[in-house]
Amino acid sequence: MHQTDTLQITPLVKKPFGCSVTLPEYANMDPANLIEDDFQQLFEAVHKYLVVIIPEQEKLSPKSQYLLTKRFDPTLPEPKEESGANYGHGKEFRHAQSVLRKDGCSVKSQPQVQILGQGVFKADEPGNENGEDISLTHPSHTTFHHTPLTEDEIKKEHKTRFYRWHIDSALYDLSPPVVTTLLGIKVPPSTQTQTIDYADGSGDVLELTQGATCFVSGAQAFKNLSEEDKEFALTTTVEYAPHPYIFISPAGATSDGLTMVSEGKELPFDQLPEWEESKVKKLPMVWTNPVTKEHHLQLHGCCLYKLHTKQSDGSVKTLDLEDARKKAHSLMRPSISPDQVLAHSWNQGDLVIFYNRGLWHSVTGEFKGVGQDGGDERRLMHQCNIASNHDPTTIQ
Repeated sequence: MHQTDTLQITPLVKKPFGCSVTLPEYANMDPANLIEDDFQQLFEAVHKYLVVIIPEQEKLSPKSQYLLTKRFDPTLPEPKEESGANYGHGKEFRHAQSVLRKDGCSVKSQPQVQILGQGVFKADEPGNENGEDISLTHPSHTTFHHTPLTEDEIKKEHKTRFYRWHIDSALYDLSPPVVTTLLGIKVPPSTQTQTIDYADGSGDVLELTQGATCFVSGAQAFKNLSEEDKEFALTTTVEYAPHPYIFISPAGATSDGLTMVSEGKELPFDQLPEWEESKVKKLPMVWTNPVTKEHHLQLHGCCLYKLHTKQSDGSVKTLDLEDARKKAHSLMRPSISPDQVLAHSWNQGDLVIFYNRGLWHSVTGEFKGVGQDGGDERRLMHQCNIASNHDPTTIQ
């Protein structure tokens, strides 16, 4: 990569949003080393472009990734301090009943960094920091959607789905992280393509490379709303279920990954792990970007429980689970249309920093194991996000 004396920001071409960044030479290929002026440029780029791609970072250490991620949230202790920073999903990430339970493992030396991917990696392979063999499973819609694609649709027609549109957050007790950093350490060549099946009769088609990570701008999603729906969103609080990833575990997602199919399969509250009412998250549906001052439509359609909307007379109207899901789906669906989705095709060494409080994202793709059909589709990534010390707010 060409070295420069200053941080270079280049908007992505023919994409709905996003930018690439070239680090200054002094940073020595480690963005955690940026001086304050250059970091502020990076901070503003993340908030303005929502997704920032820094190539050729495959040697970035988990420690540096953690320090860089932590630096984006002024409510957290200074990067040199190690106390008070929780991985954004908390301990529930590994709970036996959670829908997240198979999504990787923690780096032992830096537990705020998660190891994600597909396949078995030996103890001495690059990116495996744990000194022991690890087995990773790429999230597949086939284990999460109510009605998944058939084997023929996946293997012969090369179809895939948006796995789950979401915001990285525990959505119980812990506050949503400001940013997520995702590092591609081993990435299969992006020569295979798959096609997103929206499965809703719209005729929408999105072709992308195998395992692309998809992003949608919350700011554009808000702009897409009618004036009536903007007013609804601005006056609505989203109540999430206690331990939401456990609550939804028996249910299945809609075929576009936006929310869950309502069949009454959710775990009753008295069967959830112990929970406290004071830790239940009730967040505004619209969050304000502190840099651009734009409104962003930010909700996790799979994990919501109720919607509470303030009426003009001061009263509050509540939509319970099934109606809340239907309303959320109607607000969110226009913004996952193909022309509004940034589908990032991974190259080895890509470090992606995304503004977790300003967009939604989804895993896509189906991977084979080592040797199947003669190829190696293993993938290894490091992910870091840190629970904030404050909830997002809306400034009207």
